[in-house]
Amino acid sequence: MLLAFAVGVRRGIHRGVDVAWGLAFAAVAVATYGFAGGGGGRRLLLMALTVLWGLRLAGHIAWRGRGHGEDPRYERMLSKAPGKRAPYALRMVYLLQGALVWLVSVPVVAGTYADTRPGGLTAGAAGVLAVAGSVLWLCGIAFEAVGDHQLARFKADPAHRGMIMDRGLWSWTRHPNYFGDFCVWWGLFLIACGSPEAAAVSVLSPLVMSYLLIGGSGKRLLERHMADRPGYAAYRARTSGFLPWPPARGDRSTVGGASGAGDGRPGSG
Repeated sequence: MLLAFAVGVRRGIHRGVDVAWGLAFAAVAVATYGFAGGGGGRRLLLMALTVLWGLRLAGHIAWRGRGHGEDPRYERMLSKAPGKRAPYALRMVYLLQGALVWLVSVPVVAGTYADTRPGGLTAGAAGVLAVAGSVLWLCGIAFEAVGDHQLARFKADPAHRGMIMDRGLWSWTRHPNYFGDFCVWWGLFLIACGSPEAAAVSVLSPLVMSYLLIGGSGKRLLERHMADRPGYAAYRARTSGFLPWPPARGDRSTVGGASGAGDGRPGSG
């Protein structure tokens, strides 16, 4: 995050921290795997899934933000800085997100160091949890990737200018990215539960991520931002707020601006 801060100060644009978010998780996973002595089983699985998720997210955000200026969220935040913007950005954006990366990564770290038993990945209840967690992770990253692709195609069509995205996964949930993120981190938690100790140490992390996505800086803030857009109230009335569910019958909105519920990280959108 400090490297991302240095780049942001040099460019005068801090939206790059969103790319650093995914890369930071990948870096924590790789470093933990290396310090733990490598190996296969649960250690390799946790590292590989975290890296795949982090790199996909970082790549998508970098591609989406190419050629754009400052993110409006950070522009609004930094315009209220009590003093110089750079120190305020360091405290309120970079260091805060860095702390969240470490907190949310606890299942990856704890699960890696707890995996000391030969065959631990497939043994007994721990093996069942590893399989369930892998399936949940796969569901989550599929929701994120498909939702991103659908939204990008929708926004790329000039005929959709001024319309709200309410097709594909976006007709089943207003936040397929946040739901996918939710599944990814609960999946990694289940994989990490190779021992009662790892489970006890790790459970706070997916709970914190769930709060951020649903009640904290994710869904709640994004919907507050979207609330006044024409057509969004009707979209909200017929579409599940988080868990995927068949949409209620009703006419599709034709105005209001493409609804892009984030990018798989809290506070995005």
